[in-house]
Amino acid sequence: MKAYDIHTPIQFKKGVHQLNEEANFNFQLNRVINWDGGRLEDVAPVSAKIKTSADWKNVLISLGDKAMEEERTENAIAYYRMSEFFMYDGDPDKKKYYQLATELFYDYYRDYFEPEGNGVNPVVEHFQVPYEDVKLPVMHVVPKGEKKGTLLLHGGNDSYFEEFFFPILYLKDKGYEVYLFEGPGQGGVVRIQNKHFTHQWEKPVKAVLDYFKLEDVTIIGVSLGGYLAPRAAAFDTRITRVVAWSVFPCFLDVIIGDEPPAVQKLFYFLMKIRAKGLINWIFNSKAKKLPVIDWGLKHGMYAYEADSAYGYARKLKLYDMEPIADRITQDILIMGANQDHFINYHSIGKEIDMLTNVRSLTFRLFTDKEQAQDHCNCGNTKLALDTIMHWIEGINL
Repeated sequence: MKAYDIHTPIQFKKGVHQLNEEANFNFQLNRVINWDGGRLEDVAPVSAKIKTSADWKNVLISLGDKAMEEERTENAIAYYRMSEFFMYDGDPDKKKYYQLATELFYDYYRDYFEPEGNGVNPVVEHFQVPYEDVKLPVMHVVPKGEKKGTLLLHGGNDSYFEEFFFPILYLKDKGYEVYLFEGPGQGGVVRIQNKHFTHQWEKPVKAVLDYFKLEDVTIIGVSLGGYLAPRAAAFDTRITRVVAWSVFPCFLDVIIGDEPPAVQKLFYFLMKIRAKGLINWIFNSKAKKLPVIDWGLKHGMYAYEADSAYGYARKLKLYDMEPIADRITQDILIMGANQDHFINYHSIGKEIDMLTNVRSLTFRLFTDKEQAQDHCNCGNTKLALDTIMHWIEGINL
């Protein structure tokens, strides 16, 4: 198989496309195109066929098979990778297609990972960092010429780190040394090594910082990373700047954030009195009607090692910034989106009120006028990355 030409300039796709009536399917299809290497001309004609998680699996695998037949490996990687996104724990195809996409990825982009000769390190170094009973995969890139700073980047609730491959190459070209890692609950760490999420994100971050002996680091957390990265910073002063690439004050609030205030109040009361049976019934009833709830519940029980909706909710209650917010003393940039289907950006007020001891706080709301209105600004990745770099450089003046 022909390898990707590493001399190709780093470019990002731009735009938010209306592809599916269901908000989460629509976002994930945009993600396939803008972040993962898919093509609009492949996805658009079949997107309306996706009504259920089973439809998603079948359509994406078919797109992957067609791309492989036509020797479009970059596209096949995207479709196979994301085909497993809505497969649930227990489906043997979940690991199968994750591994297939991963093998194709490292083969197709192999020239980035191979030494250039004469003792020169590869463009992207790959490490395995010991952490508890597993190893955390890390990609490392170093800029040519003057270095502007050191970044530690990680994803969130449903990420895999290959998704951020081109963002780290772009950041490298702009003068940044970047360490990109996958933690518990993410990518191959959960799918292959069976290491589930921890809300104590400072622990895997400490393992990476210790391993590479890093100081004066800007940590960037994407999606749920908007909670995880600030959480790590609260416990480690080697982190001097924090980018929360999503508003994320409390995971449980995010899950029920679109419900009326009275419903939210009732839900928290039921949690307080440990009404397990009733909470399970409510979530399971909603999951039968709404694909996003069905996916969120099943993925969550898998990634967070919970045996029920109630158990999952109890785990999510731990992902709350409030108990540790006063320990965060760094500069922080929080980035939101005005049409985020997961997170109501108005909760930024709650988050700002929590962060009473930060050195500085900047909030940047991206909008549909910038084609960056969706979750994690997937429609305009370049703008989001440029915003992060401009903020870092401004803080450093």
